[in-house]
Amino acid sequence: MADRDPGTLRAIEEVHADEMADARTKTKRKQLFGALAAGIALIGGGYTAYDVLSASKHAVTDNAYVGADVAQVTSQVSAPVAAVLVQDAQRVRRGDVLVRLDDTDARIAVARAEADLQRAIRRVQGLMATDNGLGAQISARDADIMRAEAEVTAARASFDKARIDLDRRKALVTSGAVSGDELTTVRNAYDNAAANLRAAQAARAQAAAARNVAVGDRDANRAMIANTTVDTNPEVLAARAALDQARVDLERTVIKAPVDGVVSRRQVQVGQRVQPGATLMLVVPVQAAYVDANFKEVELAKVRPGQPVKLTSDLYGEDVVYHGKVVGFSGGTGAAFALVPAQNATGNWIKVVQRLPVRIKLDPKELDAHPLRVGLSMNVDVQLAK
Repeated sequence: MADRDPGTLRAIEEVHADEMADARTKTKRKQLFGALAAGIALIGGGYTAYDVLSASKHAVTDNAYVGADVAQVTSQVSAPVAAVLVQDAQRVRRGDVLVRLDDTDARIAVARAEADLQRAIRRVQGLMATDNGLGAQISARDADIMRAEAEVTAARASFDKARIDLDRRKALVTSGAVSGDELTTVRNAYDNAAANLRAAQAARAQAAAARNVAVGDRDANRAMIANTTVDTNPEVLAARAALDQARVDLERTVIKAPVDGVVSRRQVQVGQRVQPGATLMLVVPVQAAYVDANFKEVELAKVRPGQPVKLTSDLYGEDVVYHGKVVGFSGGTGAAFALVPAQNATGNWIKVVQRLPVRIKLDPKELDAHPLRVGLSMNVDVQLAK
C-alpha cells in the first residue's frame, strides 16, 4: 500500500465510496418499495374492510330530490272571477275556499231547470189523465159504429123494398096497369133508397175510422207513460238530471282546496273570465312529500322495498336527519322516458350507466317538524343490512 502513489489511492477510495453509496441507495429504494407495498396492502385491506363492514351495507347518493303529488286547481265552469281568497305560499286545508266565481248565470240556470222539471211533471200527469179520456172516446166511437150499422141495416131494407116496388111496376107498365107517373115516382124512391144506403155505409166507415184514430191516440199516449209513474217517467228524469247538473254548476262557482298543502303558481285574478279546464293555481301537499333517489343501476343489486333510509337535506344540513322507507322502483330509467329517447340500436352506440329512480316515503312527523319543498336536493343513505 506504501508503494502506491497518492492518486491511485484516491481513485480506489472514490470507487469504494461510490459502491457504498449505491448500496445505501439500493437499500433505501428497497425500504421505499416495501413501505409502498405495505401502504397499498394497508389501503386495500382498509377498503376491503370498509366494503365488508360498511359500504356493502349502504347505498348512498346525492342525486335525489323532493317530490309530491301536486294538485292542480282548475275551473269546471265558465264564469268571471269574483274573488281570490289566497296568495302564493299560503297554507290551506282541504275544503278551504280558494276562488269564488260570479254565480249569476248559474243561479238563472238553476231556476230555469226547476221550471223545466215542474213543466215535465205536469205534462206527464196530463198524459196519465188523458189516458182515461181517450178510453172514453174509444167507447163513444164504438157506439157510433153500432148506430151506423143500424142505419145501414135500415137503409138496406128501404133499398130492397124500393127495388122490389120498381120491379113490380116495370112488369105492369106494358099491360097499362101502372101509369108512367107512378113508375117515375117508384123509380125516384128507388134512387133515394140507394143513395141513403150508400150514405149509411159511408157513415159506418167513417165511424170505424174515427175509432181507429182514437185507438191510435190512446196507444201513443200509453207509450209515453207505460210502466212508469210520474217520478220514474223518462221525461221527468231527464228534467231532474238537468236540474242536478245546474245545481252542481252552481256549487262549482265556489272553488275549494282539494288537499292540504301550500298554494303555488297562482295565476288567477279578479275580473278574469276563466274557462273549464284552465289551471288557476297549484296546491302542493308538502306534508305528503316523498323523495325520488336516482341510483346508478350498478348500485341497486341489494336495494329492496321496505329497507330503512336515512336522509339529509341541503336546506337544513346534516343536523336534521329524516327517516324513511324504500317504497319501490320506477318503471323505467330517465332516458327511457325522455322526450327524445336514446337510439341505442344505431352503430354509434356508447354504453352509459343509467340511473333508476327509487321512491322513498318520509316520516310525516319529521316532515311536520321540518317541512320540505318540491325540488329540494337530498342526500340518501339506504340501509341494506337488516
